[in-house]
Amino acid sequence: MSSERKLFGTDGIRGKANVYPMTGDIAFILGRAVTAYFQKFNRRNKQPLIIVGKDTRRSCYMLEQAFSAGVCAQGGEVVLTGPLPTPGVAFVTQSMRGDAGVMISASHNAFDDNGIKIFDAHGFKLPDEVEAELENLIENPHLLETKLGAQLGRAKRLEEVFGRYLVHTKSVFSPQFDLEGLRIVLDCANGAGYKIAPMMFRELGAEVIALGVDPNGQNINFECGALHPDRAASAVVKYRADIGICLDGDADRLVVIDEKGQVLDGDKVIGLFARHLKDSGLLKKDDKVVGTVMSNLGLEKYVQQLGLDFVRTKVGDRYIIEELRAHSSILGGEPSGHIIFQNLSTTGDGALAGLKFIEAMKFYNKTASELVSDIPLFPQVLRNCKVKNKPEFSSVPAIATALKKAETDLGDKGRILLRYSGTESLARVMVEGQDQKQINGVCDELVTIVGKELN
Repeated sequence: MSSERKLFGTDGIRGKANVYPMTGDIAFILGRAVTAYFQKFNRRNKQPLIIVGKDTRRSCYMLEQAFSAGVCAQGGEVVLTGPLPTPGVAFVTQSMRGDAGVMISASHNAFDDNGIKIFDAHGFKLPDEVEAELENLIENPHLLETKLGAQLGRAKRLEEVFGRYLVHTKSVFSPQFDLEGLRIVLDCANGAGYKIAPMMFRELGAEVIALGVDPNGQNINFECGALHPDRAASAVVKYRADIGICLDGDADRLVVIDEKGQVLDGDKVIGLFARHLKDSGLLKKDDKVVGTVMSNLGLEKYVQQLGLDFVRTKVGDRYIIEELRAHSSILGGEPSGHIIFQNLSTTGDGALAGLKFIEAMKFYNKTASELVSDIPLFPQVLRNCKVKNKPEFSSVPAIATALKKAETDLGDKGRILLRYSGTESLARVMVEGQDQKQINGVCDELVTIVGKELN
């Protein structure tokens, strides 16, 4: 069977809610397919147990019920967590000995989008070939066995889910670690972390100024959270906070704001974590730090100066995790804020990464701004361009010619990356180099040509 996928992108299935493929019908069939697939690996010789979490979008009610109905129709047992961060769903899947976990979320997208991403029994996102098998079952539902009578499954709600996840997260830190005396601005993006993240930081002793904690089904990610940190940055200055922490809609990414109200570059945060892990003895010479094709050249050089190797992979935290597992490495991340501590979590975890940043502040006895002041990055420009189709860039003569010219102009003082979004109808144009004016011009020219040729 081909591993080419049509429904699944870089982070599960995603699209406009109630429009193909994010319809109740597809969610129902996907529920059946997931249950049938993981039945083959059932460790308890019982009905498959599927954990289902969600963020705060209005459409989550529809998709949660449809997917759960599909699981029950195929003879599976459903445990509903309610709104819970993506890493929380992965953890609960592991801790409850589930056969699979599902998160209904479109992460950082607007409220009228939604998505479904799937975890295996160990809390890891599925590889491409498994997603291709699920697509085959969706396209050929006649392959699914019909369950009747007592073979049908049931659904129940997990009441104590917050307590489970809080205890787990706190347990990865030393018993001496606390947040006493710290004032923290925490923006939860009106998303999945709106309730549990403030609880977590307050239980550890912090004074928390909480933003983005009033979801109404339509305001997730709206002018708040990791994609819009300006409000949190202003609050850091206003309340003289020690740090600002911004999460996205499903709370798997982190954006840090220093005590001056400056938003820290995600690659600088990863660089800090690499240094902290090395100075703590958890990373040793030649150990690998995993980034992506979007990671800044400055981060790569900084990591190498620490005596560590830097490896790049495709964009998407699941590809980072696959690379981390392949090399038995600990740290990986993306400039967008997905940061994975593979010794602590199976996926990106914004709240956990925020706590690790504060742990580094205490370790070095420095402010947030001081911690990253010695990590130099190359100027980088990233622009998005709406497209109607996604051919190989090299197959479009005008784009190929413009790209070759731009690469010649930059020489060895920069790099260019053209890629498509895995979840949206966008081309992403990234240009990096030492001369800000030059890379702005190169990027503008490429965006114009890509937009003209692909629309």
